[in-house]
Amino acid sequence: MKKTVILSIVLFSLFSCKSNQSNGKLDTNLKTYAELSIAQGGEWVDGSRGHKEYNAGTSFKNVNSLQVPKEHTDHSWFLRYEGPGWENNQIGYRIYLDWRNAIDIYGKKVDSLVLPYVGQDGFDSYHEPAPWGQDILKAGKSMGIGGYGRLVNDTIAHFQSVKNTFAKIENNKTNSAVNITYEDWKTGNETINLNSKLTIYQQDRYTKAELTPSKEITGISTGIVKFKNIPLIKKEGAKWAYIATYGTQTLVSNTDKLGMAIFYKLDGVAQQKTGIDDHLVVFKPTTKTITYYFLGAWEQELNGIKTEEAFFQDLNKKLETLDNTNTIN
Repeated sequence: MKKTVILSIVLFSLFSCKSNQSNGKLDTNLKTYAELSIAQGGEWVDGSRGHKEYNAGTSFKNVNSLQVPKEHTDHSWFLRYEGPGWENNQIGYRIYLDWRNAIDIYGKKVDSLVLPYVGQDGFDSYHEPAPWGQDILKAGKSMGIGGYGRLVNDTIAHFQSVKNTFAKIENNKTNSAVNITYEDWKTGNETINLNSKLTIYQQDRYTKAELTPSKEITGISTGIVKFKNIPLIKKEGAKWAYIATYGTQTLVSNTDKLGMAIFYKLDGVAQQKTGIDDHLVVFKPTTKTITYYFLGAWEQELNGIKTEEAFFQDLNKKLETLDNTNTIN
């Protein structure tokens, strides 16, 4: 127990220490941060789950870009926290860089950047409470919050069939982004290329999502994971709209509160409907870039949104801004 307490104190102190990004540490001058970290020192072997696993890795190494190995899938122990992550001082997100392609939330109790330390003290340690916070969302079979897939015969097709997946990280003065290219993504009878860009800014909790399909197909969708007894709230403005949920929908406890929302442009959406695992926003076929925003607001966030009323007040202000300016970043 004493060792656990000491470790927690040491990890907490790391978040406010100056460091050097070129040495694999975090540049504390950054206000936003994105990263992608791969295991090294091991080898691919046949695993107990019926697929290849990266075995006996000795450490993780951050990379700016990655052609995802053919062997990689869920729980293959190759990517630290299973995909790229991005954050600012209020919230963090990650996307599973495998067939699931869901987006998860890291709830933060500190106002500093933490991703370089997440998952370093045990592959899935981020599921447990820590001084910085923890993984708070159970995505299950859904797209999580703001993930993307394709609605085919009332079922969301994820990314089970992709020829190549390429990811690249950007860290700029005003924002950070994760860029992902999916080559020959096959769903139903259609095969397309899809480019996605997920950008976080210095202020607020939202991520701007931009999807660019190589050809027009029906059913490209985003959504919010659906939980029992958590109602969906929908509001339309003049040009934009949002869907949102608020309530006890985290992994933390049965009283812990989280709000989630997606903002989308009305003229680009074919329908909003309830799916099997998600509250869905289904986009019209297009080859133009599809832009939407998603966010999570955790009640344990430092100086964060603590009530349902405050959560929807915040959403309504954002909706008004989107209607007036077509952007919130």
